[in-house]
Amino acid sequence: MRHIQHFAEDCAALLRERTEGKTVDRRRFLQALAVLGVSPVLARLTPAHAQAKEVFIVNWGGDAVAAMTKAWAEPYMKTAGAAKAIVDGGGPSSAKIKAMVESGKVTWDVVDRNLIAALELGRQNLLEKIDYAIVDKGKIRPEHAGEWGVGSYIYANVLTYQTDAWGGRTPKDWKDFWNLKDFPGKRALRKHIDGQLEAALLADGVPADKLYPIDVKRALDKIKSIKQHTVFWATGAESQQLFRDKEVVMGGLWNTRAEVARKESAGKVSYTYNQGSAWVGAWLVPKGNPAGKEVFKFIASAQDPAGQVELFKMLGNGPVNPAASAMVPADLQPWDPGSAANYKAQIPADAEWYAANSATVLNQYLEAIS
Repeated sequence: MRHIQHFAEDCAALLRERTEGKTVDRRRFLQALAVLGVSPVLARLTPAHAQAKEVFIVNWGGDAVAAMTKAWAEPYMKTAGAAKAIVDGGGPSSAKIKAMVESGKVTWDVVDRNLIAALELGRQNLLEKIDYAIVDKGKIRPEHAGEWGVGSYIYANVLTYQTDAWGGRTPKDWKDFWNLKDFPGKRALRKHIDGQLEAALLADGVPADKLYPIDVKRALDKIKSIKQHTVFWATGAESQQLFRDKEVVMGGLWNTRAEVARKESAGKVSYTYNQGSAWVGAWLVPKGNPAGKEVFKFIASAQDPAGQVELFKMLGNGPVNPAASAMVPADLQPWDPGSAANYKAQIPADAEWYAANSATVLNQYLEAIS
């Protein structure tokens, strides 16, 4: 471990040489030190720090950085008196948020998570409450306005299938997914409980309005009944590759991956929102965020339908603002998880149930499919 410390100290020294007497962005500077594991005091750093007003937005990286910059950050910065908005792909895990808040060294203003994380972290006093005097509840569905989190986009776990696998017949629901006689072939399910348990219960005859609280044993027994015919995927890229290689004839995929598979296969792969599991991305604000109330002005700006449609075009994340549906181009409307028709066909995930049970049940699930 000692050589790692030496390397970090040398990097800190180099950083000090390059920034001595110069104006640098304070939060990026502190983040660089955090990565190195060196405190500002230990590094004896004396640069003048820029104090310009800014909103630091953190998502999970990749294409989402450019997409959220174009769809949300740039339009926000054009509004009167707006702060500078920076989108960073640092990955806002619960552990990172907790460490920041408890250390008193918060550098993030708003993060891309979900309503489940909002409940888990909010109840630990790690998040600011959403200021609905600034953020408009009228621009989201009631179930997407949480105390510590507010909806930002919609995505789904959907039944995806090879259209030419059964002589023109196509599966319509999860009962068909479990029907190996009429729809033979390998299946794919996610190596995580999100949406998988709901699919199993729907296949077993549980009505959509009776899914929660989830009967875990019943769901796991149903999944085990087709385990030998199922490939369990860990990443979105893996799920898409299973269809690309025709290793599976149907699967439960995120709508974003299913849509890419549909396009690249020229329609030989398709999917349905019927009995899909609807999930909501949400804005969370770490306790003690540097931008303060300014962050809620950014969130309010991101509620604009035009920006949400832009994000859908770029990433496939559906608009959470119902008013955006009319602005989605006609050729894309059938594939929008947030449209009135598609949202109605899905079952919204129960954030309360997942916040209370996810960790325990996930271990049971992984044991069942191993």
